[in-house]
Amino acid sequence: MSNKQKRNAKIAARQKREEQQGSNVVKWIFGVLVLLAVGFACYSIWLAS
Repeated sequence: MSNKQKRNAKIAARQKREEQQGSNVVKWIFGVLVLLAVGFACYSIWLAS
């Protein structure tokens, strides 16, 4: 395997890993936003009663 092929393999592996990590970050952000929305809805209902 030449150096160029090794480098391309490393780059592809890094891109795949970064893509997975980015997906996880987006999922966490949306999860926190949903949790905050539910909390705010409960708080609003508590204030109204």
